[in-house]
Amino acid sequence: MNPADFDTSLPLSRARTIPASWYFDPAAYRIERERVFAGSWQMVGRLAQVSGPGDYFTCELADEPILVVRDNDDTLRAFYNVCRHRAAPLLTAPCGHVTKLRCRYHGWTYDLAGKLRGVPEFDGVEDFDREGFGLREIPLDTFGGLVWIHPGEVTQSLAEFLSPIPEWMRSRGSDLSQLHFVRRVSYDVNCNWKVYVDNYLDGGYHIRTVHPELAGVLDYSQYRTAVYPSTSLQSSPLTGGDADDAANRTRKGDLAAYWWVWPNFMLNLYDGIADTNLVLPLGPDRCRVVFDFYFREVEGESAGAFMNESIAVGHRIQTEDIEICEEVQKGLRSSSYSTGRFSVRREIAGHHFHRLLGERFASGKQSLL
Repeated sequence: MNPADFDTSLPLSRARTIPASWYFDPAAYRIERERVFAGSWQMVGRLAQVSGPGDYFTCELADEPILVVRDNDDTLRAFYNVCRHRAAPLLTAPCGHVTKLRCRYHGWTYDLAGKLRGVPEFDGVEDFDREGFGLREIPLDTFGGLVWIHPGEVTQSLAEFLSPIPEWMRSRGSDLSQLHFVRRVSYDVNCNWKVYVDNYLDGGYHIRTVHPELAGVLDYSQYRTAVYPSTSLQSSPLTGGDADDAANRTRKGDLAAYWWVWPNFMLNLYDGIADTNLVLPLGPDRCRVVFDFYFREVEGESAGAFMNESIAVGHRIQTEDIEICEEVQKGLRSSSYSTGRFSVRREIAGHHFHRLLGERFASGKQSLL
């Protein structure tokens, strides 16, 4: 693959999409690991998962194993989940509680601040700097009850990176941290992670044809898109739709707001409910889509029924998206297709996403934001 095959300078009206090969070429995936996922802030988990000393969670980000733990001084830390001896994982469970970080392979032990404390049977090893063999730490910050890490060189704060999401949420009195996390649902999808992001960012272009239930509650004529340096917002007034429709019963308020954060995080907001959507690459042609569902009201039978119905609506929408994304992934390998074009009216955010990708593919630097 050749980064020069995509021209980032063309305006939306003249632009073409990124080349089809970028969606399945292993070389493209290797570049993304370094310049996309290691070059920006990444959402990795919820602050509530690490509320007390010793609490931890693990995750994998573009093949990089990560652990987040709260140390004994109440400091939240992120490390590569890799022992410095032979690269075995230190923690293998998704979450839990520990008093130390001990590798089960050869017993090397680190404290919760990442310092190497125990090295069995290492007498006689020369030129070994125990102090310099602590765990590799990763910069970390939090926003909205979520934990974010930055594996590469940090060139801007998390607040700057997320702008204008914090300001927008304050202006509307919206705060994700005040909602209650209820459930996580994950889907493994046979498509490149960018196919799923493209689908999310098409300005509602596919809603009426792929999501008839959701289309019934959105005012498509007033669907709007705005782009910012590393985020974009798609929004639509809610019409109310059919009173007997499940989407109408669960998608309440005056506005549906769909925020995207470079490169793979989505935040979907309605009145009293939200879901976050994280798209994790599993290789050139597979990804995992992780939904976390949040609700304002969680107590009582009626709240339980509402949450179950809302999550069921989300599942139906996701099933529809998976089907079309997997079909697109197959089509991208066709000899008849090389690049596509953008709808000037609808695909503003998709073009923005492709330009950010193109800039990083063309640059040896980790981040241009």
